[in-house]
Amino acid sequence: MSHFELLNPGFLTTYQDLGRPDMLKFALAHCGAMDETSLRLANLLLNNSEGAAALETTAMGLTVKALDKALIAVTGADLGLELNGKSAPMWTVLQLEVGDVVRFKGKKKGLRSYLAVAGGFDAPVILGSRSVYLRGGMGTALKKGDLIRSLPLENQAPRAGRSLADEFQPTLDLTLPIRVLPGPQFDYFTRNGQETFTKSVYSISSISDRQGCRTEGPTIERNRGPDIITDPIPLGSIQVPGNGLPIILLKDAQVTGGYAKIGLVARVDLDRVGQLSPGDKIRFKLIRREEALDLLKNQVQLLVKARQTLGDVSRA
Repeated sequence: MSHFELLNPGFLTTYQDLGRPDMLKFALAHCGAMDETSLRLANLLLNNSEGAAALETTAMGLTVKALDKALIAVTGADLGLELNGKSAPMWTVLQLEVGDVVRFKGKKKGLRSYLAVAGGFDAPVILGSRSVYLRGGMGTALKKGDLIRSLPLENQAPRAGRSLADEFQPTLDLTLPIRVLPGPQFDYFTRNGQETFTKSVYSISSISDRQGCRTEGPTIERNRGPDIITDPIPLGSIQVPGNGLPIILLKDAQVTGGYAKIGLVARVDLDRVGQLSPGDKIRFKLIRREEALDLLKNQVQLLVKARQTLGDVSRA
């Protein structure tokens, strides 16, 4: 096991794994890493289970000191990773010696990075997951002075310096449109409102969080609602409340709601939405279900290829 001291928690740092999707039927939020693919790839680099808990850190500031030798990998957003004050590579297995300091200097591209450790982080298991769910009172954000540790290795330790080829790294091109499927209440909106949704540019609001991305921009005209009889909220649902501005609901969102849903983010683009920062500009592009499934299939095949390239020693 490896131990670390948290010198600075940064803007927000929590333990996250793949969440609690099996608990949705009990009205509990999905939870888990906002950029799930980056979490999986960090764990693959370290020969961990893909769902091992990592540190999800937001924007900047996280600083940890190694109290033992350790192997780590950092994926996701480029938040200016440094090792002992010098720039360090992401998507690479890094060897830490006793006293080494890892720091995220500041946001360059994207919003959330994942710091994984060989063995995975030892965080409390609550309802089958180590993911912190702040709104639900499950775990807490990390704070200055916390002592954290890894679990014992599950598999053979990876070699330091092993890296992931560019072709397997998720795109962080946040200028590309967010691909969406028509929502279950798409017909609650006028033709003009539907065109506003797909042809306008929106900004991510400063009051966005892990529950959802609020937007600022043109209001969407409706012919019914906005209230509906409460129904399920799939991950990535785009609600339009009374103010006419879309909200993309994410990992910590409620599982039912009473606002009409104009769209549903294609699964392949959910990770990218999880990397959006306040002020980022986004556009929505409607696609067909068949296209969404093909895109997801391609993403899964790329992940399978990454497993094979890295030796396929971790458990999916």
